[in-house]
Amino acid sequence: MYSRLMPNNYQNVLALIFAIEEINKNADLLPNISVGYEFHNSLRSYWRTLESSLLLLAGQDEMPNYTCFPRLSDKGQFPSLYQLAPKDTALALGMVSLMLHFGWTWVGLVIAEGQKGLQFLSDMRTEMERNGVCVAFVKVIASAFFSYASATHDLLTKEASPVNVVVIYYDTDSLNDVNYHHEEISGFQNFLQTVNPSRYPEDNLLALYWFKSFGCSLSDSDCALKDCALNASLTWLPVNRFDPAMSDGSYNIYNAVYAVAHALQEMLRQQLQTQPRGKGGASVLSPWQMHLFLRNLQFHSPTGQQVILDDIMKVDAEYDITNFWNFPESLRLRVSTPHSVCSESCRPGFRKTLREGKALCCFDCTRCPENEITNDTDMEQCVRCPDHQYANAQRSRCLHKSVTFLDYEDPLGKALAATALSLTVLTAGVLGLFVKHRDTPIVKANNRGLSYTLLVSLAFCFLCSLLFIGRPNTATCVLRQTTFGAVFTVAVSTVLAKTVTVVLAFKVTAPGRKVRRLLVSGAPNSIIPICSLIQLTLCGIWMGTSPPFIDTDTHSEHGHIIIVCNKGSLTAFYCILGYLGSLALGSFAVAFLARNLPDTFNEAKYLTFSMLVFCSVWVTFLPVYHSTQGKVMVAMEVFSILASSAGLLGCIFAPKCYIILLNPERNYLHRFRNKI
Repeated sequence: MYSRLMPNNYQNVLALIFAIEEINKNADLLPNISVGYEFHNSLRSYWRTLESSLLLLAGQDEMPNYTCFPRLSDKGQFPSLYQLAPKDTALALGMVSLMLHFGWTWVGLVIAEGQKGLQFLSDMRTEMERNGVCVAFVKVIASAFFSYASATHDLLTKEASPVNVVVIYYDTDSLNDVNYHHEEISGFQNFLQTVNPSRYPEDNLLALYWFKSFGCSLSDSDCALKDCALNASLTWLPVNRFDPAMSDGSYNIYNAVYAVAHALQEMLRQQLQTQPRGKGGASVLSPWQMHLFLRNLQFHSPTGQQVILDDIMKVDAEYDITNFWNFPESLRLRVSTPHSVCSESCRPGFRKTLREGKALCCFDCTRCPENEITNDTDMEQCVRCPDHQYANAQRSRCLHKSVTFLDYEDPLGKALAATALSLTVLTAGVLGLFVKHRDTPIVKANNRGLSYTLLVSLAFCFLCSLLFIGRPNTATCVLRQTTFGAVFTVAVSTVLAKTVTVVLAFKVTAPGRKVRRLLVSGAPNSIIPICSLIQLTLCGIWMGTSPPFIDTDTHSEHGHIIIVCNKGSLTAFYCILGYLGSLALGSFAVAFLARNLPDTFNEAKYLTFSMLVFCSVWVTFLPVYHSTQGKVMVAMEVFSILASSAGLLGCIFAPKCYIILLNPERNYLHRFRNKI
């Protein structure tokens, strides 16, 4: 077979010849010295090659310490042994880097037993654990097991069923089991094109291979080759018969030749420097003297690579990735990269949840909670968005919240503002109607001055609701509560004054009584300033201790920051409401006692009902107010202001307006007297 006639390691011979010829042509390296060579053997197995070298040096037929080869790295016992091949300590890191590149996180390991295999297994476990790659299974088997293809296939089929990627590490007893990365050597391909039996006639192996490969015949006289293919070259042959690309072993031999040449040149230079002047001739050099120079040798090869013989200073190797397919010539196969994971990656918006009792690569993907995100794959924790941001629907990134408030442009804001203005205009119309008919009995009854005061205060109640609409600022936050408290106190205290006036009017049965004096002196009217002064005092204390201020609500509406007025002191706010409530309950109680008095122009029933509506609105307001947030809370407060004020306006003044406009014949004093 051709492989037996031309083994792959024959390229090592050619690499050595090429390096020697380069050195002999180099005027700067070993000038005036020609380097020669002599071949003894070139075996396919590196164990056999090493054995042959030791037998040659030892001059013995047997090597008793053959099984102790792993100890050759001990420089104390073998100080003259140098390794040109790169260190393979980074092989595990290179394999794990390949796994990370293709996203393989669930990988099986099949390792050949032995010191190298166990060391590789230890290194692989360390690197895989450090980089988050999980070991699906580990199988350590005898090296001889790999010689049987069917047995190896059965093993992989059985063990690798849960995974799609298996790393197999075993000693092939070959010099080319790992492909190290190295630069291409300039001129080597041209050298291969010139190699032929006529150039190297002593190489019988080359001549025999040429005879088999290029259709040559043998001369009858001297067995020389003839009738070979014209300009035949090794580079013509298929790669499976001769690979022109320099292998790792050939590259190491190339550097080894240069290492010896540099050491020899340094030794000769020092000899010339130390040789006494006037002494002719050169001293004889012994091979052992070269160790002094090889031990610390560092140089750059023609490719620019730094060559270091000291194992401690030697850098880790770089590796090439080679995909071998043993198919006939011109047959190609497109192969897709396998996918091997225990669990699919958690996409953004999800976090990893480890499965109990499983490897780290086996997990479930759990969706991030509300307003928390993950912006990368396979994150273990979700991150909460800042208060001024919110999570998008996919929970993959935080978005800036838009600023909002109860604006006049909002449909709700427009509706409330239109209602407030409409009720203000209606109140102003009622006031104008009362002023126009101020001398009629129905207007003069129950103190028309109090009616005017009540209508004006109700108009301000409707208008104060506009302070709650629009972008809040410091002024509006303060005016909202103080204006609300003041004008509602005036309105409710006016209702109380009217109710007291009704009661006193119908209690007067004899002239000169004290009650009559109170009624004539206008004492009920003093209720308004007294009650208002108390409310203003409460508001002053509120504004002086903990006034309202601008605040933001980041939680009520998703994706929005609501600008609101913080009330400052809730205690003061509820004191204001409590005081209004007590005035309303007092007015309701007094009006309720006067409900059975004569009903001609008597407001007692209307005042009772108006206070009932007013109290119902605000009693309903409190629980609803506490159950809402953001703009809805503000809208609820505005609605309560408008509803309670409209209740007072409608219940007290609607019947009077009906009489004035639609039943004017009742608005005369004689009708009142006739009824009495």
